[in-house]
Amino acid sequence: MRLSVSGHKATGLLTVLALATGTVLAAGPSASAHSSSPALVGQRVGFFTQWSIYSGFSAKKVDTSGQAAKLTTLNYAFGNVGSDGTCFEANQAGQGDAWADYQRPVGADEAVDGVADTADQPLKGNFNQLRELKAKYPQLHPMITLGGWTWSAYFSSAAATPESRAKLVSSCIDQFIKGDLPVLDGVNGGQGAAANIFDGIDIDWEYPGGGGNDGNQASPQDGHNFTLLLQEFRKQLDALGKQTGKHYLLTADTAAGRPKIAQLELPQAAKAVDWFNLMAYDFHGSWEATGPTNDAANLHQAPNDPAKAGDLNYSIDGVLGDYLSHGVPAKKIVLGTPFYGYGWSGVGAKNNGLYQPATGTLGSIPYNTLVNTPGTLHYNWVTGASTKYDAATQSFYSYDTPQVLESKAAYSRWLGLGGVMAWSLDNDTATGDLMSALNKGLNTGF
Repeated sequence: MRLSVSGHKATGLLTVLALATGTVLAAGPSASAHSSSPALVGQRVGFFTQWSIYSGFSAKKVDTSGQAAKLTTLNYAFGNVGSDGTCFEANQAGQGDAWADYQRPVGADEAVDGVADTADQPLKGNFNQLRELKAKYPQLHPMITLGGWTWSAYFSSAAATPESRAKLVSSCIDQFIKGDLPVLDGVNGGQGAAANIFDGIDIDWEYPGGGGNDGNQASPQDGHNFTLLLQEFRKQLDALGKQTGKHYLLTADTAAGRPKIAQLELPQAAKAVDWFNLMAYDFHGSWEATGPTNDAANLHQAPNDPAKAGDLNYSIDGVLGDYLSHGVPAKKIVLGTPFYGYGWSGVGAKNNGLYQPATGTLGSIPYNTLVNTPGTLHYNWVTGASTKYDAATQSFYSYDTPQVLESKAAYSRWLGLGGVMAWSLDNDTATGDLMSALNKGLNTGF
């Protein structure tokens, strides 16, 4: 299945691709950045969320679903940055969940290796299960992701000066790379307790310059300081690597919207990281409760898309054109894909519900729920997107099916990108249908 670059965008995008890769028809990277995983084509980044254990997901299910065998990188979300500008652990609502991270005893039925945690072992919880996954799948590199929508409040001040940047970076390396976890309430942790689990650090600052969660610090200097922060992470990780003989990964999760892109120094930041995880989704969603309904992560933008009037460039090929034209090498872009979608209520049947007004939102919905939601599935060859409409309830849904994800993965390889990323693994089916689709697309290309 082949999706071409749509309409008038083809010439511009292919031109910048030629500049960035030297050839438009590059097959993409033949392996991950690590020689330990030559069988896998491209980077395959999957997010494992700290809180997913409370809804029945676990590291073991990353294994039994088949996801782990198809991943090169497993990002653990999230680590928090405190008001003092350091990484920290806590058992406090809204601040941290050390219990889930490394204190919770895991039973044999939930353990990757089938062995229950013992009372006296210094590391339990998700971190120990990541260690077991890593032992079982040598190509898999766990990383700690810092920030996210909720925990990006203090990045701005932490990145503001050379001293504050050095302080933040050293604290995060100590805690997550060297594994020096605090002993909270006398339970677990200690110096080196989580050593050799995380192979790098992922920065998810949402967002430099503002536009994130209410109450987040923001400054006009954030974009430049973001670059300097990444450079400080690279400097300290490389210094540690000289001692251990290991390359530590550094990545950043970056936005697709033009106003947020404009805050970044993309060429300079790209030099510091192994790659960007491009969050190429949430073009439309539940915050637009009355519509018009629209695609959440479309590959191309249709001529009749209402968003075109505002020149919002809401399409993956449009966003890629922006990144590449700003000098980001194609191989340093990992294409983000959503394992969830959005729904609207009170939507008329015209155009199968697409681009129509709505009376309300049905919120964010995981794929493993959407796949069984009533309605008729529609695939749009113009946009490279899938939607579902249920006339009985006047409900409209925008989400990626396995067909769409296979196309996106093949598209990313055709363009010579670094690979694909998925948010988040717990939204997949028990048999890992979405991860399998990405794997197939990367392996076969166009």
